[in-house]
Parts: sequence; C-alpha cells; structure tokens
Amino acid sequence: FTFVTLAEVLEARGGPLLEEEVWSLLLGTAESLVDISYKGPNNMCNIISPTSLLLSATGTLAFKNCGLSDEVSTFTAPEMLQGRASSTKPMLVYSLGMTLYWSVDFHLPQNQPVQLSDHLNSLLLSMCEDLAHRRVNLNSILEACESQHKASILLSPAKVIRQLVEEVFHDSVSPVTCSMLLSRSNISLSAGVCAYVLIYTRKSK
Repeated sequence: FTFVTLAEVLEARGGPLLEEEVWSLLLGTAESLVDISYKGPNNMCNIISPTSLLLSATGTLAFKNCGLSDEVSTFTAPEMLQGRASSTKPMLVYSLGMTLYWSVDFHLPQNQPVQLSDHLNSLLLSMCEDLAHRRVNLNSILEACESQHKASILLSPAKVIRQLVEEVFHDSVSPVTCSMLLSRSNISLSAGVCAYVLIYTRKSK
C-alpha cells in the first residue's frame, strides 16, 4: 500500500475539505473504528490526527500509531492529557472530531466562517465535548452518516479517499510509503510487517 496523510492531502489542495468529503471520511472512519473495536482495545490507537490518518490510493484507510506529544495535543482527548483516560473509544471520537474540524478550517482566512451545515457542525461539536460521557458514541455517528448518505446520495468513502489521494499525486507531492514512514517515525515491526492498523477495506461497488 502507498499512503498519504490527511495533512498532506490538504497541503496539496491548499484549502479545506468540502462538507460532502467530511461526511464520507466520517462514515469510513466510524465504520473502521467500530470494526476494529470488536477485535479488542489492544488493536486500537489512542489518538487520531491529520498526520496519523492515512489514506491509500486503493480507497482504504489506516491509522498510524502516535504517542502523546505537543504536536498532537490539540487532537488529544482532555482525559488523556490529564492522565485519567479510561475508555479508548470516546478518546478516538474526540480525536476524530477535532481532526475533521481542523480539515474544514484549513487555510481559511480569519474572517471567513467555516462552511458547514448545522447538522454536520452539531455532530462534530458533540464529538468534541470535553467530558467523555457527553460525547456522541461511534454507533450514533455511524447512524447519522448512513442517513445523511441515503438522503444526499453522497459518494462512498472509498471513492472519496481515492480522489483525495489522486490530488496529492497530481500535485507531485511525494507519497508516503510504508518504508518512508518507518524511517521517520517510531512504528514497530512485527514479523517484518508494517505495523499499521489497517482498518478500512470495504470497496465501493
């Protein structure tokens, strides 16, 4: 697989994600997190950020494990920053919400408001509640995304991911390959396999 990060996609574009792209990414990541949660908490990362959310040219998603640092503190759940983390899923909901807010605000002029519908804005806000028990859960996010996709006839997550990755290639930014990421980050290897959590493999029909 060849991956690019969400941050690299937006750098290549020079602007934010569109609302329909956010809905598709949110659906894809929510499906992924629900799927992987069934495999146990040991398979889940704790923080999602623009530099750890990986998109592939085949339309799949992966997460790069990243530890707590100043670079990702903005996207880290308050309970994790305060050392009182209990459940992984609410922390990931917070991280994902903050990451998507960052993506719709990317390079916008200060006097230009974020272009989001009330529906999506309120959903993202509910993902970013400071108190974990007040955050919307993954299943509710999934239901909201699925109903939005049916109502608006949006593109599948896989198609949107492929389109976003193509933008990076067309902009001639070097794609992030497995070996490149390994050389510049602390990703552990298991039996010589790149230690990504590859969690979204549904193909569009």
